[in-house]
Amino acid sequence: MPHFEGDVRSPAGARYAILASRWNPRITDALVDGARRAFAANGVADESVDLIRVPGAWELPVAAASALDRVGYAGIVALGCVVRGDTRHFEQVADECARGLMRVALDTGVPVANGVLAVDEYSDAEARAGGSHGNKGEEAALVIIEMANLIGKLA
Repeated sequence: MPHFEGDVRSPAGARYAILASRWNPRITDALVDGARRAFAANGVADESVDLIRVPGAWELPVAAASALDRVGYAGIVALGCVVRGDTRHFEQVADECARGLMRVALDTGVPVANGVLAVDEYSDAEARAGGSHGNKGEEAALVIIEMANLIGKLA
């Protein structure tokens, strides 16, 4: 029985995009730094990774769809941070952003990593943006490299 599995060796010539929300910049900047470090540590040249900034998490899916339509990346890392507040806005933004990112991935066949933190407290985001729970931007970049590698093996 054939066995297919990706690893963190980027396919030759692969280009990637990091899409990042400008909302909660201290968190999102740390996530972007983690993603950039992960790409570099795994042999992806800096010029093979584009950084695209959007206003907030809500805008990430449409930016991902447009970027894939126009540039043709091997994968996209979507980063942002939504912190629960006193209204339902948190659920609307976090849930629809995740749904939209998944739709882009399924519609295009290109992996899109959802590195958008949806947290109850700002301290929860700090823990996941280079704190005690690691850096979810780094983890999302590793997932994208592995998925691009796997898709190349399946072609």
